[in-house]
Amino acid sequence: MTNTSTVRLTGALEPRSGWKAERCTIAKSLEVVSTRSALLIMREAFYGTTRFDDFAERVGISEPVAAARLRELVEEGLLEREDYREPGQRTRQQYRLTAKGADLFPVLVALMKWGDRWLDDRGGPIELLHRDCGEPVEVSLHCAAGHEVHSGEIDVARRRR
Repeated sequence: MTNTSTVRLTGALEPRSGWKAERCTIAKSLEVVSTRSALLIMREAFYGTTRFDDFAERVGISEPVAAARLRELVEEGLLEREDYREPGQRTRQQYRLTAKGADLFPVLVALMKWGDRWLDDRGGPIELLHRDCGEPVEVSLHCAAGHEVHSGEIDVARRRR
């Protein structure tokens, strides 16, 4: 039985045994968000969390871990700090998504959808709905021409540059 969901090597690439995935951007991406707490902090940022204490509480991590992860996410440019001050209180910092951080959202949605399908008999605890029409949000791959693409329809080729 063949696996119809594998990608196919094409073009100038040698057989898979002849090359390594050097400069792999999946590996580089995992270096940025390689911990459970980093991904869950990003989840909370997408849900609108901005304050340190709320991140620690909602992710269920200690304050030192929250501080380390938030610092790393700021250093990587996924979040940025900004000052805020409530009347009668000292100035504090809150965290906001950057454009780089916002671009991670489809990855988190894809992880959530995968978990809803394969890890929760009831389909997950929440549902993402399109604000304009109320329909559930789905994740899919499309080529530059707009065609929906499945993994068995993808060829791997060296980037043309």
